[in-house]
Amino acid sequence: MGRLASAIGNGITRVTDRALGPYQSAIIRIGFSATWLLFLLREFPHRRELYGPDGPWSWDLAQQLIANNDAFTVLMWSDSMVWFEIVYAVAILSTFLLLLGWRTRAASVLFMVGVLSLQNRSVFMGDGGDNVLHLMAIYLVFVRCAQVWSLDARRARRKRERLERDGSAPEDRVGPALWCVLGFALLVATFGGLVPGGLFGGWLTFFWGLWAVHGLWWAVGRVQSDVKPRVLLDIVGNLVHNAALVVIMAEACLIYAAAGWYKVQGSRWQDGTAAYYPFHLDYFSPWAALSDLMSSSGTMVMLVTYGTVIVQVAFPFTLFNRRVKNVLLAVMMTEHAVIAVVLGLPFFSLAMIAADAVFLPTPFLKRLGGLVTRGRDRVVRRVLPGRGRKLPGPSEPQQPPLPREKGPTEQAHVGFTA
Repeated sequence: MGRLASAIGNGITRVTDRALGPYQSAIIRIGFSATWLLFLLREFPHRRELYGPDGPWSWDLAQQLIANNDAFTVLMWSDSMVWFEIVYAVAILSTFLLLLGWRTRAASVLFMVGVLSLQNRSVFMGDGGDNVLHLMAIYLVFVRCAQVWSLDARRARRKRERLERDGSAPEDRVGPALWCVLGFALLVATFGGLVPGGLFGGWLTFFWGLWAVHGLWWAVGRVQSDVKPRVLLDIVGNLVHNAALVVIMAEACLIYAAAGWYKVQGSRWQDGTAAYYPFHLDYFSPWAALSDLMSSSGTMVMLVTYGTVIVQVAFPFTLFNRRVKNVLLAVMMTEHAVIAVVLGLPFFSLAMIAADAVFLPTPFLKRLGGLVTRGRDRVVRRVLPGRGRKLPGPSEPQQPPLPREKGPTEQAHVGFTA
């Protein structure tokens, strides 16, 4: 009984003391924002036909649908082409800022608004990856996804170094200014009746709640006399972050489990020929020669068909076995990369790879980050000699070693570690 109480106490301390999975949350932030940014840029010449007033899904049809399902989209505030161009430009900008990790709390909300606004305007423009992106855009609002690999993390690190060196740091003026601008936008939307559902129980409640919490967080951070309110906010923030990360993991598992078990019920998947047919559809054959090559072997088609079902059904059951989980994770990411090339579904594949990244082991992500940093420094030194990061010399402290591998008990507790 004492051991059980101790384990429960350690678990509660773990989920309240810090935001778990900083590298996993950062990689999914980068993955989903990069996917959406590439999609917006690729479809920029066709944006008006996809989501604008020139699209086949007319303004009246969109209005009728939104009136029935209460979906959120700012594109229904006006049918003006100028308003559409503003929303599309803000969607690109906010996605780019989220990718860099600049003012991530505000950028994540604007990113969600952009995703929901465009996708809910034309609900038939998608390839499956849009559904994943739709959900993950909402979840990212609650995740502390800028702890590492972000401009916010770099600014916080420089602020700590300045405090240790000089005892003071410059006051942040950009954050409060951005908060005031977004608050003004909310006031206009509220008193202009632009968001349906009223102030209580709708999207306005959600946005005003986020705005108020961010303002409270900033105000408490300025109070130096009593640290208890900030500690309480940190605990609540850690709980929300960890819960959202678990939801993201559960969502990924649910996607694979549902896809796998539905495939099992299909006759084409049962006889091993399901993978053959997409290779012969013009819409899914950007490289006809490659599709013909892959479908020419019956053994290859059977292995791909059965392998897909086995991996999707088995993956949720392998999360507590590090080695098997990592092997299946590599297989699934490779499969999505093949789908992107062979079937011509790059954004669906990128969205699924970004969702899979939440399960990547921490040591692997650290090594990947180190490789990217060294590559960036080499490029900087070549373009701007003398501006690259200085490598630690014999008298300078080296980087600490990577943490030890976690045991099965710790893996079972957090799920997304190595």
